[in-house]
Parts: sequence; C-alpha cells; structure tokens
Amino acid sequence: MSKYLFIESSVRGEASASGQLAARLKAQVQAAGHVVATRDVGADPLPPLDGALLGALFSAADGRSAEQQAQADRVTALIDELQAADTVVIATGMYNFGVPAQLKTWFDYVLQAGRTFRYTADGPVGLVTGKHAIILAATGGIYSSGPAAAADFMVPHVKQMLAFIGITDVTVVRAEGLALGEASAQAGMAQALSVVETLQAA
Repeated sequence: MSKYLFIESSVRGEASASGQLAARLKAQVQAAGHVVATRDVGADPLPPLDGALLGALFSAADGRSAEQQAQADRVTALIDELQAADTVVIATGMYNFGVPAQLKTWFDYVLQAGRTFRYTADGPVGLVTGKHAIILAATGGIYSSGPAAAADFMVPHVKQMLAFIGITDVTVVRAEGLALGEASAQAGMAQALSVVETLQAA
C-alpha cells in the first residue's frame, strides 16, 4: 500500500482539465487500495510568501509570536505531508506560460533549507528522496513539441523544483490543445486520460 499526495492548483473547480485528470488517477489508486491525501491549493490557497512569513521562519522558535508560530506550524505541516507521501501528484494548468501562483506558493512553503534540501560545499542536495512524482499538465496550446515548446515554462519549472528537493523520478502526462477548438480539446483530454489509465501504482 502506497501513499499518494495530490496537489491540485486549478481555480476552475469542476471545469478544470487538470482536476479531471487528477480525479481519474485518484479513483484509480484508491480502487487499488492505496492511501490518498489531497491538498487543493486552487480552492483553498495558501497565503502568499511575504515578509511576515519569512520573519517567522527565520526566527528562533522561542522568540516567535503566536501568529509567527502558527505560520511556522503551517509550513511544518505541509512539509510533513510531503515527506509522508510515496508518490506526489501535481495537477496544474498553464497560466501565461507558467505555473499558477497558488502552486508556486505551495513550492515556496515546502522548499525550505535544512528541511527539504541542504546546502553543501558541492551545491544543494535534496532531502525528499525515494519518491515518484506525476505531473498532470493541462494546456490550451501544444507545448510538448513544435514551435511553442520553447514557451513551456511550466513543466520544466515544476520538474526543477521537484529535483531541487530530491524528486527526480517524474512522469509527465499532458492534456494539450484544449483551447484549439472542441475537437482538439476532446482529443487532448482523451489522450491524457488514456495515459493516466496506464499508470501503475507505486
């Protein structure tokens, strides 16, 4: 039995294409008897990184105010949730060629020196190891190949942030062409859902 953590980031609710992919995969792994946790940062966004949060994180625990401690506790809970998972599923749409702000904020919380990575004389080393990640990406255009591929700052960004904390075993599933007409959208979703169905439980 494996533990899956789904990070969903769309603000579109049930209309979300990445959310539909996540729902299909979630049902699949639950049917196989695996444990699923969901963090929907699109529906319930985290407060964006600001000076107050940084102050809380860089303050000694015994010197924090109650508000600072609550902020630090939220970060700890998110990191613990991440560390407890065997497979991390990132469901995201492309917003202006990149990740949604809500997803970037989640990464801002969990990328913490000394906790999910550490600096060494040879450079940073990820501390979140032995995990698999699945990126469920939905895009209006075609970004996996062709002339628009150079404008995909979403999937490479997510893969880089995962690699930075030690997660390098990554599977990418793309639903593409969703804004290129009804036929293209249907074909893009059908193709992505067929790939999701082939994913084996970790």
